[in-house]
Amino acid sequence: MTRSALHDRAAPSLAPAYRFPQPEDSPGMTNPLNEVRFTRRDMLVAGGASAAGAAAGGLVPAPVQAMTGGAPRPEQVSTAAVSFEVNGKPVTLELDTRTTLLDALREHLKLTGTKKGCDHGQCGACTAIVDGRRINTCLTFAVMHEGAKITTIEGLGQPGALHPMQAAFVRHDGYQCGYCTPGQICSAVAVLEEIGQGIPSHVSADLNARMQVTDAELRERMSGNICRCGAYSNIIEAITEVAGEGA
Repeated sequence: MTRSALHDRAAPSLAPAYRFPQPEDSPGMTNPLNEVRFTRRDMLVAGGASAAGAAAGGLVPAPVQAMTGGAPRPEQVSTAAVSFEVNGKPVTLELDTRTTLLDALREHLKLTGTKKGCDHGQCGACTAIVDGRRINTCLTFAVMHEGAKITTIEGLGQPGALHPMQAAFVRHDGYQCGYCTPGQICSAVAVLEEIGQGIPSHVSADLNARMQVTDAELRERMSGNICRCGAYSNIIEAITEVAGEGA
């Protein structure tokens, strides 16, 4: 006997049959369905067939249409003008108000040196310097920076006129695939500015003393910039060299 046949034989004993009202319950009453028996398996099969039929017949979207009042309305896009200075040049853009600063730089201004990595503010590849502070440009809207002064990797230096940090990264091989390098360099430049201004980090031992450029300080401050190739030691060497030159 097959497994299916065994299951069909066992089903009636596992699930009690539904009992229709009997004549003795109401004198004079008769019901032609008294001999019909429904098991739990029968009900599940019937329910599945009903659901499949409703979906095939296009009945499922009806409640959705009723709740939304018919066909979906076209999306209303809100735009706004924003003006800021990018790498020393004034720029005015008309943007969807949901446009991130990262997308404004990459898609509208074609400054593709700033990279889109995780798009969640977790890798640092999109780091740029805004009003002297490094930020993750994927986490902020462009319209929030009216009048700001923005510096991207293109604004730090160009081939033939490299920024000292860019040149140090080349000398110390502070990159491998290079995808994170623009964010690493922008962050490194801002880190040295932070230390010079006496802004402490979580590992600063004495908040009243002059901030020192140490391996621990640099590793802590650069921890938001991820290098998946693992060139961290070379990056620290490059930053340390630039810090020594500026001392």
